[in-house]
Amino acid sequence: MIQNLLLVLTTVATRADADALARAMVEQRLAACAQISAIDSVYWWQGAVQAEGEFRLLFKTTAERYPALEAALRAAHPYELPAIVALPVAQALPAFADWVGAETRGDGDAG
Repeated sequence: MIQNLLLVLTTVATRADADALARAMVEQRLAACAQISAIDSVYWWQGAVQAEGEFRLLFKTTAERYPALEAALRAAHPYELPAIVALPVAQALPAFADWVGAETRGDGDAG
């Protein structure tokens, strides 16, 4: 399962948006887990450098679930152009990778 494990990142402006996206993606079994971190972002947008506080979401999912996760994030995301980036996992504890796979299939235990 390790070869199928992905970490998917996105950012939003508010904690409420982060909480809503995290809960929705996990409840829909598109991600086994979502982590939220407060960050500072500096970026180009509409011809100027912007600096904002944001919240980064890190979703743990599989390559098979990525298309559905991306579609759900795009539909629910408050940004005009959301950054949605998937990173493959090169190494992981096998039991953890199995857990991510089971939870995103919906056949894992409730723990």
